[in-house]
Parts: sequence; C-alpha cells; structure tokens
Amino acid sequence: MRLVRDRRVVDDSFVHVGDEGEIPDGADVIVPWSRWTKERAALSARRGRLGVRIPSDRKAEEIAPDVGSFAVIAIEFPKFADGRGYSIARHLRDRYAYRGELRAVGNVLRDQIFYLSRCGFDTFEVDPSKKAEDAIAGLDDFSVKYQTAADEKTPIWRRHARAWPAR
Repeated sequence: MRLVRDRRVVDDSFVHVGDEGEIPDGADVIVPWSRWTKERAALSARRGRLGVRIPSDRKAEEIAPDVGSFAVIAIEFPKFADGRGYSIARHLRDRYAYRGELRAVGNVLRDQIFYLSRCGFDTFEVDPSKKAEDAIAGLDDFSVKYQTAADEKTPIWRRHARAWPAR
C-alpha cells in the first residue's frame, strides 16, 4: 500500500492482518481492534512493531488504556459522510497524548486531507485509483487556520494580537 506521510508518497512497512490467520514473525503488523482485544498478551509479546485498526464505531476512551502499545493507530473511514474518525483522532491526540502515527484508512478523499491533518492524522492511505500527489496538494487547500486544532493550539486572534492596535 502506498501512503502519504510528511507530504511524500511512501511505501507501507506494515502488513495488514485480519482476525484470523498467522501473523508473520518479526514483521510490523496492523491488526483489527477485535483481534487486539482477544489476543492482547500474545500480540504484546511478539517481535516487530504493532499497529491496530480501529472501526469508526469505537470510542477513544476504549482505546486510551492501550495507546502506548501501538506504533500506528489506523482509523477507518467506511464512507465519506462518516465523520466519527475525526473525533477519535482528536481525542487520541489531545486527551490521551498519543504521539505515534495516526493513519486515516478506508474512504479517504482529497477533500478531507486538510481537515484530517488538523485533527491529528499524519498519514493517509490513498485509494490506488487516485493520485497520491492530489492528496498531498489537499494539505494546502486553505492558507489560514482560524480555530485551534491538533495542528495549531493558538487561535488566530492571539497569533495576530500584536499586529492589532489596543483599544
């Protein structure tokens, strides 16, 4: 799978595995949340980096106790209109201090990339039928960020307060 990370197209070093089947020894893997909850001890003891794939119907509070176990948290976007992944990402970054890779997977479109990055996503799986370069361009769709977010903690009025005359 090709990913967009740090404004570049990169190869995915992680292997996605399902709920069943063997996990490659020593490989970096991403497992479904359902498998993590069943095999937590065995997965934690294996060699190789571990990631988890979170469905959009999970709550960040469910994931929070385990965030230190994952090098990657991949949050699913099953359809364009499902915005729950934005909230999960924001909570993982802001409330639970997750600093690992936060990856948007599934139905991730260019129009969403800017907003996803504002919520804390730093990696994006791009549909193979789409140009990854278009996704990268989506990061620059807007030049001004008015409100605070995961990528900007200071509101615009405070960033520019010195330029405005006092009343």
